[in-house]
Amino acid sequence: MKPFSWDQLRTFLNGNEPPCISVYQPTHRRPTEAHQDRVLYRNLLREIEQALRERYSGREARPMLERFNALADDEPFWQHQLDGLAVLAAGSRFEIHRLQRPVGPLAVVNDHFHLKPLVRYLQSADRYQVLCLTRTQARFYQGNRYGLDPLELGADFPSTLTRALGEQVTKPQGFVHASGPGTAMHGGQGTRKDEVGNETERFFRIIDREVLARASRASRLPLVLVALAEHQAVFRQLSQNPFLLPVGVPINPEELKDEQLRQQVWQVVQPQYLDRLARICDDFQTAQSRQKGSADLSDIGRAAIAGRIGALLVDADRMVPGRFDLSTGAISGGAWGTPEVSDLLMTSPRRCCGGTVRWSLCPGSGCRRRQDWRQRSGFE
Repeated sequence: MKPFSWDQLRTFLNGNEPPCISVYQPTHRRPTEAHQDRVLYRNLLREIEQALRERYSGREARPMLERFNALADDEPFWQHQLDGLAVLAAGSRFEIHRLQRPVGPLAVVNDHFHLKPLVRYLQSADRYQVLCLTRTQARFYQGNRYGLDPLELGADFPSTLTRALGEQVTKPQGFVHASGPGTAMHGGQGTRKDEVGNETERFFRIIDREVLARASRASRLPLVLVALAEHQAVFRQLSQNPFLLPVGVPINPEELKDEQLRQQVWQVVQPQYLDRLARICDDFQTAQSRQKGSADLSDIGRAAIAGRIGALLVDADRMVPGRFDLSTGAISGGAWGTPEVSDLLMTSPRRCCGGTVRWSLCPGSGCRRRQDWRQRSGFE
């Protein structure tokens, strides 16, 4: 699996030639359910075809529809799915992304992409990464509370001791024993033990450096280490990864099946997940009490243009059709199906907000009780 990243999301924000087509749907991991996924996709495709016929010429729409139809006919593709699917196309661009959590069925044709499901996916609080480590091998995963999947870090990722150290790996050497006059007894037990320790540290340093460069720095997700206790100690002593959680799973990862691994890791991640939910709720309530937070879209629009937004909380399941003026921050209503009309709750916030945009699915009305907020927001 190749993860969808913030860098990829940013490429969808600007400079895409309309029409921009965004298709989302839930999928199933079991091949026996592939047929129903294809049926849902074809239904969404009919919505796309109708919208394109109404608003664009056949010359503009035909090449894009051909690619969408080809995907519908690709039976092997539908046999290997995760929990959700995003298909986005504009001009010569046609991208498919498998997601590790379900997304609601949605088909949108507009002059820009509809990205809220992807933003929600990237900022879901339960996402994490896992490093399974032994003295001679490293495996990497990405998951959430629902699933855990291997993550590709590149064909040249040094996943084994041999690949990392090459010819520098010390070959085992045993004792040589002989009896009789003029013979010698020699061995290298202590030396070999030291060499193994040095090789382990060098291997762990390489893995730590590569994981940080290839995964953690881009995703900024918490990293859970699954390794024997003695390997946990060695790795943590030398690690430079700021996203490595202080608590890991002190088990040999080779002894765990995939579902067992997910369960063990989730026990480590869940307390951090619940703590993050509580902090977000408290931050929003505190900002409101100090008149530094608002749930009014007009206030939010003006603050965005002025660069006065530190965190933007968006209702996950609510869509508000309208227009947003990027020069003044003014908002106005509109009807779905008009090219200039989009979801006001997902109007390319990174183009106009001076602060760091946080996706945390806060209800637009702003509720007072934490539990009520969490239940209504659907923040997961």
